[in-house]
Amino acid sequence: MRFILGATVLPLALLVAEPACAAGGADVIDDAAVETPGTCHLESWVTLNSEKGGLVNSAPACTRTAWPNLEIGGFVAHGWTRNSDDTLIGLSPKLMLRSEDRGVGIGIATSIGYGIDRGRLETASVIVPVTIPAGRIVRFNLNAGWQWTRVDHRHDMFVGAQAEVAAARNLNVMVETFTRDHGKAGGQTRLRWTIVGGKMDLDLIAGRYVDGVTPNSFSLGVTIRR
Repeated sequence: MRFILGATVLPLALLVAEPACAAGGADVIDDAAVETPGTCHLESWVTLNSEKGGLVNSAPACTRTAWPNLEIGGFVAHGWTRNSDDTLIGLSPKLMLRSEDRGVGIGIATSIGYGIDRGRLETASVIVPVTIPAGRIVRFNLNAGWQWTRVDHRHDMFVGAQAEVAAARNLNVMVETFTRDHGKAGGQTRLRWTIVGGKMDLDLIAGRYVDGVTPNSFSLGVTIRR
């Protein structure tokens, strides 16, 4: 995502322009579901890439029992390259329009990011996630939407697809692919272990061109619920 400029803000902005919670943790593709009403979570992950850059992200979110279809979330993200670093804070609310329990889930996931170092809005996005359950252990997530970054005032269309498989009782396997108007199409593969009675997820993720430019990336993530 550093197509022309070498500053950190461009790759960081495009990474966090995705819904901060996505289908969970550092997944790029979002699902249509929201957190269980009455529950909060904290998703945190670290991404390192093959260009000696990286991203640290922390994303809390809650769904109130009074508003069971609305997940209210935010994020703090710090990214760096060999020469610079930037920090963004933002909001990432998501509205579930239709539950996947009805056959097909539909939502609207939004995000807006404010650059601490520059004191201005840096990113915005609106994504429509669609979730299609396929039996008891497989589900598919499809995304389409719009992303904006202040660098170059660039507007990108975003599309992607994801498959999740419940390989075992506490093990989930995910593969996803996605593309924007600029850069190469990217993809990720994830293993997720759910422990402590469902209150904690541990993620191990390998990616290719997650930002459209950097060949390889590796992420470690932890999600805690209460």
